Amino acid sequence: MIEIRMGNFALLALLAFVSLVPLDALGQSGSFTIAQHGKPVGTAEYNFASTPRGYNSISQVRVDMQGLSYALSKTESLSPASHLRHVQVSATVNSSAVNLTAAVDAAQYLLNVSANGKSSTSRLTLHAGAVFLPDFDPGALETLLSLAVTQNNRDLWAILPKQAGSQVGSIAPVELATYADEQGTLDGTAITVHHLVATIAGAQTDLFSGPENQLLQAELPQDGFAMVRKGFVLTPPAKPGAPPVPPPAPVATPGAVQQ
Repeated sequence: MIEIRMGNFALLALLAFVSLVPLDALGQSGSFTIAQHGKPVGTAEYNFASTPRGYNSISQVRVDMQGLSYALSKTESLSPASHLRHVQVSATVNSSAVNLTAAVDAAQYLLNVSANGKSSTSRLTLHAGAVFLPDFDPGALETLLSLAVTQNNRDLWAILPKQAGSQVGSIAPVELATYADEQGTLDGTAITVHHLVATIAGAQTDLFSGPENQLLQAELPQDGFAMVRKGFVLTPPAKPGAPPVPPPAPVATPGAVQQ
């Protein structure tokens, strides 16, 4: 099974402010740097392509740090409304190979997992607004943004491909809190940045998205992880409750008359 004991960073239900923008108008591709405590530890990227039946997406992730060597390749088929049809994942976690498929089967999601020479099957309750969220996958986050558009931020769910008791995989609701906009730059151009806090399975994550709801940055403070779009810089806001910075004291000019 896919299980990374590093705080479940990529199982983030990352949503953003939404204007009514379809998926094909959002970022078709993106590249990200993954860091922990400010130190780069990996990269991630995604690409969406339109098809006659909806969208295909491809994600590639690689993380290499002390205690974790992780690589993931995901291909996914989505409906025009960004609903999951089929997904296939190949990954290695500390040299252990994992293969997983998920698809809609009647009124359920059917998950098949092969890992460590063993195979298992799980069935999860079907929710139209569910996104398959492997670790460190920015493509899954873009799909969440699209679903937030079409479903007005309601009835959103995350399919988590991790061990849940005796079952591989679980599905959990997404809760969303909106915070004040912030500022940043993308490729040197100033932009407004939307800030939310998403909660899934009790874990909170700070989310930052752009004017077209494209994912710009995701932070998991308790583990020090951040995933940042290349070319994006978030302008640090003043800390809540911080006193205003006093103006600098005037500097006397030599020869000037002191009042």
